[in-house]
Amino acid sequence: MIIEVPPPYKNEHLHFGFAQVGWQLGQYRALRRRVFCDEQRLFVGTDEDELDRRATPIVAVASCMGAPDQVVGVVRIDERTPGVWYGGRLGVAPDYRRTARFTITGLFDGGQPVGPFDTSVGAALIYKAVSTAKARGARRFLANVQAQNVPFFERMHWKVLFEENLFGLPHARMAADLAHYPAARLAPPPNLLAPAFHLPMRLL
Repeated sequence: MIIEVPPPYKNEHLHFGFAQVGWQLGQYRALRRRVFCDEQRLFVGTDEDELDRRATPIVAVASCMGAPDQVVGVVRIDERTPGVWYGGRLGVAPDYRRTARFTITGLFDGGQPVGPFDTSVGAALIYKAVSTAKARGARRFLANVQAQNVPFFERMHWKVLFEENLFGLPHARMAADLAHYPAARLAPPPNLLAPAFHLPMRLL
């Protein structure tokens, strides 16, 4: 007798918000480790660094039977100099990387999708990150993007500034075209800076 294992359950409704409660923070850290330590092997043991002290953790959360249940996407944002913000640690759980049909809350003001940011979980996380930073006063938004992901970011209205090697891999420093990212009214409160990490971090 052949017993088929059912595919993992995927909820097509995702909420995009800020990791503020314990289970969300734990899953935010765990998904980052899975992506950047276990899969990509960019770090050993942990991908946490000094930036986590001030970064705002953003998450995509799937629900189960109507209740928030699983963090399936992550990104962090932080302000390096006045008005200059960076995004980083963008990651999506494997089961949701090819998700192209889903409903969204907590992302677009007024609930109206803005293309192309409703085409994938990663695209929606980018929108949430940049629009949140813009609401907090960002005049420029930058990120270090792995070379293979540059075309994807270009579709999201980013441009390459220069190329460099980071962690032994080719990257591009890219800048978002803020004209395509309206400031979000759905921004976190000013005191939500870096609740995810309270202990001293080591640079890797």
